[in-house]
Amino acid sequence: MPPQIPHPDPGTPDTRGPMRYLWWLVRCQPWRVLRGSLLGTAWMIGLSARPYLIARAVDDGLRTGDTRALALWVAAIVVAGVGLSYLGIMRHRTMTFIREDAKARSAEVLLRHLSRIGAVLPRRVGAGEVSTIGGSDIDWTAQVLTLTGPGVGAVVAYGVIAVVLWSISPMLAFCVLVGVPVVGLVVGPLLRRLERAESVYRRQQGALTARSGDIVAGLRVLAGVGGRDLFARRYAARSQELRAEGYRVGAVNSWIDAATVAIPGLFLAAVVWLTARMAVTGDVTIGELVAVYGYVATLIVPVWFLLEGSHQLIRGRVAARRIADLLNVTPDDVGGPGRRWPDSTPEARRPDQTPEARRPEARRPGSVPEARRPPGPAAPDGPADLHDPVTGLTVRAGSLTGVAVDDPATAVALADRLGRYVVSGVTWGGVPLRDVALDEVRARILVADHDSYLFAGTLRDILGAGADDDDERIGAALRTASAQDVVDALRAGLDTPIDARARTLSGGQRQRLRLARALHREPEVLILIDPTSAVDAHTEARIAERLRTARAGRTTVLIATSPLLLGRADLVAHVSAGRVTGTGSHTDLFDSDPAYRHLVARGSEEAYR
Repeated sequence: MPPQIPHPDPGTPDTRGPMRYLWWLVRCQPWRVLRGSLLGTAWMIGLSARPYLIARAVDDGLRTGDTRALALWVAAIVVAGVGLSYLGIMRHRTMTFIREDAKARSAEVLLRHLSRIGAVLPRRVGAGEVSTIGGSDIDWTAQVLTLTGPGVGAVVAYGVIAVVLWSISPMLAFCVLVGVPVVGLVVGPLLRRLERAESVYRRQQGALTARSGDIVAGLRVLAGVGGRDLFARRYAARSQELRAEGYRVGAVNSWIDAATVAIPGLFLAAVVWLTARMAVTGDVTIGELVAVYGYVATLIVPVWFLLEGSHQLIRGRVAARRIADLLNVTPDDVGGPGRRWPDSTPEARRPDQTPEARRPEARRPGSVPEARRPPGPAAPDGPADLHDPVTGLTVRAGSLTGVAVDDPATAVALADRLGRYVVSGVTWGGVPLRDVALDEVRARILVADHDSYLFAGTLRDILGAGADDDDERIGAALRTASAQDVVDALRAGLDTPIDARARTLSGGQRQRLRLARALHREPEVLILIDPTSAVDAHTEARIAERLRTARAGRTTVLIATSPLLLGRADLVAHVSAGRVTGTGSHTDLFDSDPAYRHLVARGSEEAYR
């Protein structure tokens, strides 16, 4: 049977708890799970057939000297071995498909959800946590599905062997029926202890992974300010704590692994000792002694699967709980009609990502195709003023507005409100922004952070250019961002592959590419947060001049404290202590507002007089 390709829609997971999530993975492939259960059961029951055949060969062939009967029973043993081999191969193959399907389905669900929650993710979950969940937790969750095949077969085989032993000796059957639950009682406390230790370990592992990612991302800065050794020591200390926690998990694991091997062996020895005494007294035949040994030895396999399955279930529950918690992270309630989250069909893509919306004539303000507009209060048909009642800021339509904020956190919060990433009272052309369909807002208002993520791909991909975009329009965006030299320095130009975060480029080059990417989108409203903080003054002056020309007639908000940028704005608003305290040209504010002068001059007022 060829492996099934996961459906483009992985389905809607049940995130009400870890066991419900695991059960959802089972329900997504019922026929394959049923086939795995049947094959696992047939394989384990088949294991108990060989001791019976060996017993018949001993009693009917060896003890009686009947060569013909011995040959027949030996042939039956060979045939049974071949059949068991085939069942074992098919069982393992089917269970591999089940686990791989569960991995792919969990990965698709997580990727879809992470793309949905967007900007809220960094505020709720650390990058290391997401990395750990997307890696090992998905794998541990899929491993639990082994219980649906060999696990079911182990329970059935346990019952079948108990019935067979009852036909030989009720006392032996009683020992088996009582002994296996006792094994579970012995291992149970270890499993519960493992679950607690595993939960702590995985949480600390996610935190340490996040810290390592932060250190690597800021290694140049740390080296420049002399903080590399300090962070290295802190990371080493956290690593030692994680190692100690790992030792605790390993200690419990070692006891469980030892019990998984030792307890079934001791159980086998006890039953064989009891059967040997019965053979001496004549209660069972030699063949039945051999059969009982074979049955109990065979019973070790399902007992081992049950113990191993319980071990996997504990780890899987911890992993599934972490996956469910991440899937339960929801976007901030930004009010109004929500986005119709796209899956994978072309009809479900965002309006601004469809081929129609990418055409030049579709880039005019309010150009989202009417048929694709989600329901909700109508957004302004054309350029309109944005007003933020929290700060009292009004952004005039079609103007280049500079906003100088004395607190970086206030600046980011302002951008979040204007871009409708949080609930607010911002109005757009008199219409509450929270009541406009979210797809409409995302298609027409773009918030560009100076440190936004750069995905791996060609430079053309990074800029968000499609196959229908001509190089002239791409070049215009690069020129405005003063980033053409970045392209010229690459061996294949726009088609040069760039790694994730563009680590091979300098900080200033990355920032200019981010600006070019935002300009290439040509949004109706563009909100830029410190777009030139990592470039030199000469480059910043060029960008300021070109940005004013490129965005002429379109609404642009520059949230920055750079006098070179603010000096090119049509209107500058000074936000202090969370409120607009003054508006006017950069020169007017610089002359009349000491606080503004101190903010933008960075303590060197004389240099800007």
